[in-house]
Amino acid sequence: MKFPGKRKSKHYFPVEELGRVSFENSLLTEKSVYITGIDQLLVDIEIDISDELLEKYNVAKGQSQVLSDEIVESIYQECKAKDLILGEFAGGAVGNTLHNYSTLSDDRSVALGTICENIKVGDYAFKYICTTSSKVDFNHLQPVKGAMARAMCFVTPDKERTFAIGKGIMNELSESFIPDDVIKNSSSLLVTAFLLRDEKSPLFKATMKAVKIANEASVPVVFALGTSFLIEEKREFFIEFIRKHVNVIATNLDEATALSGIDDPLLAGEFCLELADLVLLTVGPRGLYLCSWVDEENARETKDLLHSKSIPEYNAFEYSRAQMRSDCKKPIKIYTHINPFMGGPVKIENTNGAGDAALSALLHDMSANAYHRQCVPNSPKHGARYLTYSSIHQISKYANRVSYEVLKQRSPRLAHGLPTKEESLDESYWEL
Repeated sequence: MKFPGKRKSKHYFPVEELGRVSFENSLLTEKSVYITGIDQLLVDIEIDISDELLEKYNVAKGQSQVLSDEIVESIYQECKAKDLILGEFAGGAVGNTLHNYSTLSDDRSVALGTICENIKVGDYAFKYICTTSSKVDFNHLQPVKGAMARAMCFVTPDKERTFAIGKGIMNELSESFIPDDVIKNSSSLLVTAFLLRDEKSPLFKATMKAVKIANEASVPVVFALGTSFLIEEKREFFIEFIRKHVNVIATNLDEATALSGIDDPLLAGEFCLELADLVLLTVGPRGLYLCSWVDEENARETKDLLHSKSIPEYNAFEYSRAQMRSDCKKPIKIYTHINPFMGGPVKIENTNGAGDAALSALLHDMSANAYHRQCVPNSPKHGARYLTYSSIHQISKYANRVSYEVLKQRSPRLAHGLPTKEESLDESYWEL
């Protein structure tokens, strides 16, 4: 099976006679299948820095903090003078994910947010647009007077990452720039905890409006937790927000622990499943977990070895496709775990964006499900309502492989022209 997207190769789907489509017909549909994301558009600046320099500017190591634009500029100028800057890239968790999604699918995604009203050749806004996939639709961005936001990623000698944000205009998104039709027709809406940091900002209100539109239109809301520091600070708020509005949680172990109070990945994932329908949980050098719900009658047993950790035989039904809990008559929890692809790169160049890359693969699979449902509505694949096209076991392999590509390069975003998942993996790996 090849995933949908405007590639040159044909697309084949496993369908029975009732759902069969003639191979003479194109499987491309006139209806666009895309994802929408709201982001604080910013530029990532990666800096090789000492602990002493962090202390000089009173930056808490290992956390993500908002600093004044003046302090950010001072740090930038000092580090540039000392030749400590490793690279400058278009960034933002949602921006990274949209770019990666469009690179993987070779298809459209829509970005919502603010950008400089006047863009000059060579400035940050110009670089942001030039280094983002042309498939990412910027037509709905709000132009605002002011400077582009900057996110500095400080890498200390022990490889710990610390983030400092210079806000610029990133929180100025108005509710009037939230396009109802765009969100209603999306296959999913992606938001992050960063958007909800300041409840008095225009961005907070705009995000809440978008989420409510998605909820009313039954568009899955995907929520990236962002940083453990923020989750700890507003834990009860985020628990209630997720319970009311979110279908898919994307998190790393630190963030999941901050939300659940549990430092075991499986048990933290189990906690998150009580709030949402699907959980992508990355655990760094220990790979990633996918946790979801499935109706008992649609559960498919694994053909691999059973594994037991904090949950006995947790992967028993990992060959199942994810469903929303509300669509299940007898919902059961399903889990899968995968270690890093090939043990991880020989040399890890960058960990910033690896989780965003994994999420883009999951979103691609969710969009594939919507795409196939439009093209072949009578297929047995859609005898029940599913969130994903593939099993959580198969998605974990795909997400794992995409993360690997980011880990072995400097940029937090995939390079253009990344091979399809089938072309980039040998068959023996997919048969595991």
